[in-house]
Amino acid sequence: MKLQGATIEPYPRIRRLMADGGRLGREKHLVHGLYEMDVTAARQAIRSYRAQSGNGLSLNAYMIASVGRAVEQHKQIQACFSGRRKVVIFDDVDINTMFEVDENGQKTIRPHILRAVNKRTPADLHTEIRAFQQNPSADGEKRAIEWFVRLPGFLRRAVLRAMFRNPAWLKELNGTVSLSSVGMFGQGGGWGIPVSNATLQITLGGIVNRPALIEGKLTERQYLCVTVSVNHDLVDGAPAARFAQTLKEIVESGEVLQ
Repeated sequence: MKLQGATIEPYPRIRRLMADGGRLGREKHLVHGLYEMDVTAARQAIRSYRAQSGNGLSLNAYMIASVGRAVEQHKQIQACFSGRRKVVIFDDVDINTMFEVDENGQKTIRPHILRAVNKRTPADLHTEIRAFQQNPSADGEKRAIEWFVRLPGFLRRAVLRAMFRNPAWLKELNGTVSLSSVGMFGQGGGWGIPVSNATLQITLGGIVNRPALIEGKLTERQYLCVTVSVNHDLVDGAPAARFAQTLKEIVESGEVLQ
């Protein structure tokens, strides 16, 4: 088929997984909180770490480690259903996030699960992230996904629904928390509103400069826009607000770098 004034490209199979997730995610009852978190000191600490150690460290890895610490203090925030009448609360925090990788000369988005982030340092997480981005083909998740997206749509969604009701499958195949970093692909402030299947979804938006009073003095600070989304079927508003406050304190204190 030819279409004048347009380019026709094949639809990537990996997008089928995103479409399935979005379709099922709309069945969830998500509530969203929009926050601004001061990352001025954190970004300075990251730059100091790079200069002193000679190693790389990203704000993304810093935020993932911070989310892990915060969830560890509010583990009910990553609860999931077990059948229809039971709820499972995990000990480890396994964060499922998306990374842009280069495959065969083309940029594509691939999911990767970072395990037990509540017990790991930002530097350790950064090393794993970079290794995955440089060689995504070595990851076993990639082969499983490529097989899965070849299944018919109705069968894929049936498998996903079964996974969301089986805690062991859910943790192994989807992690316990989802995190998206939409802000890394643009400049300026702004929040993302996700469609998610996770009980807890963290969406990192842009960074904006704002004036702030610090110890009575007006100064310019850098604020990261963060969306905290929870499944209201499992998490009430008060626990979600307490979690968000803990996350904000951890991010702004820089304790994961100590």
